[in-house]
Amino acid sequence: MEFVESDVKEKTGSITFTRLHPGTNLGYVSLTVADLRRSIDFYERSLGFQVQDRENGTAYLGAGGDPLLNLSERPGARLLPRRTGLYHFAILTPSRQALAKSLRNLIDTGTELQGGADHLVSEAIYLTDPDGNGIEIYRDRPRADWEFENGTIKMGMEHLDYQGILAELNGDPAPWIGLEPDTRLGHMHLHVSDLDEATVFYDQVIGFDFLLSYMGTASFLSAGGYHHHIGVNTWNGVGALPPPEDSVGLRYFTVLLPGEDDLGMLVERLQRARIYYEMRDDGLFTLDPSQNGMLFVVKG
Repeated sequence: MEFVESDVKEKTGSITFTRLHPGTNLGYVSLTVADLRRSIDFYERSLGFQVQDRENGTAYLGAGGDPLLNLSERPGARLLPRRTGLYHFAILTPSRQALAKSLRNLIDTGTELQGGADHLVSEAIYLTDPDGNGIEIYRDRPRADWEFENGTIKMGMEHLDYQGILAELNGDPAPWIGLEPDTRLGHMHLHVSDLDEATVFYDQVIGFDFLLSYMGTASFLSAGGYHHHIGVNTWNGVGALPPPEDSVGLRYFTVLLPGEDDLGMLVERLQRARIYYEMRDDGLFTLDPSQNGMLFVVKG
């Protein structure tokens, strides 16, 4: 699957745009891994996922509700540097205390962390799985506490208060039982080859709202005023190539649309922009200009 034409900016020049419904959210992320057993052990032990289904080299994992993660095994797959694809997928915990429980378990299991940050709208912890797939675990501050400047949401990269987060447990001796059922996939952050092209695609074709840019190398977009459902960046290099099929990493992620009308408007936008898409039994599948896959599912 590929684009009929290469320049999304040219294709969208005459379109009257509709936006994604403000109730749009993300569903699950699908990854290629080299060793399914190793990956399941990591996601269960370190992150608290539960296996919901496993068959023929594929597993679905979640936190008690709908799946949040799909793992597909490809023995010998490896992570290639400086390619488009996954920067990280972000698991949104329902509270600061829930984030504290995850942090406590990461410490107790000796899981290596890449770092953490206070983004003003959220508090986030970063790590990778055994294949190098990037992961963020975070909690949102209440929307009433988000700050705006000239109509633009303020986000930052401040020091993360690890001790303050852990203090939420107040010596709670309750054993770790895994992610809380309200945990969900909060956002996706992707490596792309051309920032302007990717931003135009997610804004003017898919229908997310552009919120802000960061240092001219990243853009953040969302539906319904969220701080971001999609992040795109060129930190792997402008002009980075897509990874080959035998790589670990992103296969696709799912976007949950509230109704059939929303899917119909998306189809219209894709057709007007002459973007190839495919209607499958599980939803509408398409690729962004950097060949990152996404599956749109109606879930009212």
